[in-house]
Amino acid sequence: MPQLWFPMIAILLVLFSLVSASVRVVQEYERGVIFRLGRLIGAKGPGLFFILPVVDRMVRVDLRVVTLDVPAQEAITRDNVTVKVNAVVFFRVVNPEDAIVKVEDFRRATWNISQTTLRNVLGQSMLDELLSNREQVNQKLQQIIDEQTEPWGVKVSIVEVKDVELPQSMQRAMARQAEAEREKRAKIIHAEGEFAAAQQLAEAAGLMATQAGAMQLRYLQTLTEISVEKNSTIIFPVPIDLLKGIADKLEGGT
Repeated sequence: MPQLWFPMIAILLVLFSLVSASVRVVQEYERGVIFRLGRLIGAKGPGLFFILPVVDRMVRVDLRVVTLDVPAQEAITRDNVTVKVNAVVFFRVVNPEDAIVKVEDFRRATWNISQTTLRNVLGQSMLDELLSNREQVNQKLQQIIDEQTEPWGVKVSIVEVKDVELPQSMQRAMARQAEAEREKRAKIIHAEGEFAAAQQLAEAAGLMATQAGAMQLRYLQTLTEISVEKNSTIIFPVPIDLLKGIADKLEGGT
C-alpha cells in the first residue's frame, strides 16, 4: 500500500503544477496578450482566467499613463538660432495587441519618435514661437507623435516643452532689447504726461482769458503761496489792470 502513495503524490504534484501554470491573474490596469503556439489569440483581463500550459504564452501589458522624459535636443530654429530644448511626453497603451505584435518595444519606439519629432519641429519654428507661443508648439508635437504611434496601439495625450536653453550671446541681446523696450515705454509715458499737462494749461489759460478778474485772483493766490513758503523779499510784477481796478474803486469811494 505504501508503494502506491508515491505515484499518487507524483500525480498530484504534476496536476498541481499544471493548474498553477494555467492560472493567471491580471490586475485592473493590465491586460494579458495570449499567444497559442505562436498565433495571437487576443487580450484577456482583468481578473482570473486560465491558459493552456506549454501551449499558451502570455505577455502582460500595462495600460497606465507613462511619463517619458525626452532629453535636451539641439537644433537650429527657422531664424538661425541654436537652441537646446527638452520635453516630457505622456502616453498610454489603448490597444495591447498592437503594442505587442506591431512593434518590438513600444516604449523605446515612442521615445525615439519623440526625439526626432522634437528636433524637426524646432527646425520649423521661430524662436519667438518657442518662447511666447509654446502652447502651439506643444499641440503640434502631440499631433505629430500621436499620428506616428497610433499604428502601435499607443495614444499620446500630452507633450510639454519644459526648458528652452539659449546661447549666452542671444540672452544678452534679448536683455538689451528688453531694456530698450522699457526705456521706450517710459519716454512715451513721459511725453503723454507732458502733452496732457500742456493741454490742461492751455484750457486753463483760455478759461482765464474769458473772465475779467480771473487773472487778478490768480496773482493774489500766487502772492499768498510765496509769502507762506519763503520769508524773503520778492519783486513780483503786478498787472496794470489790477492797479486800475483798485484805483477805480478808490475814486468811486471818494
